[in-house]
Amino acid sequence: MTVDPVLYSYFRSSCSWRVRIALNLKGVEYETKTKTSDYTTVNPLQQVPSIEVNGQTLTQSVAIIEFLEETYPSPALLPKDVFKRAKVREICEVIGSGIQPLQSNSGVLKKIGDEKKTEWAQFWIEKGFVALEKMLQKTAGKYSVGDEITMADLFLVPQVDNAKRFSVPMETFPTIARINEECSKLDAFKAASPFVQPDCPEDLRAK
Repeated sequence: MTVDPVLYSYFRSSCSWRVRIALNLKGVEYETKTKTSDYTTVNPLQQVPSIEVNGQTLTQSVAIIEFLEETYPSPALLPKDVFKRAKVREICEVIGSGIQPLQSNSGVLKKIGDEKKTEWAQFWIEKGFVALEKMLQKTAGKYSVGDEITMADLFLVPQVDNAKRFSVPMETFPTIARINEECSKLDAFKAASPFVQPDCPEDLRAK
């Protein structure tokens, strides 16, 4: 890359959060922007994240992170072992397709309505976490897959924040909680936190 990427983000977007972690881990300098009235020209779906790199635009967090992985191969976020690499992608799919879109997508929650949204979110998070906890008990070392940070951890941390936001009891999921705690100690994860982003409302900012 010859110029710093521009990341279109929203402080509380789980998908944007994943990308911020990846950029931080790989030491990529980037500019953050929020959606404007003409954002459709960047991403017709009007979702975040989107990233502009050397005149090209990419959308969808998985595509962006895999692009960064290929462009900035160190530190690697996908293991060399083909089976472990597949397990990382499996965990990402469970969170990214089976949990997060159902419980934290703003469009979904608007359709559910304020009275039902907490109950709805708790149901889908707990259902997904029951499966994820069992998966991680087989793959985890210090982190989700072994002892090195992988894409799976980038997906896990924002999802745990969503769980806490909707009062899901994390003591029921000790492996998930432990991995989240380990990841949250790392500077790249701290800097990606929604509560230190430029567009985070003042009353939610980390003190």
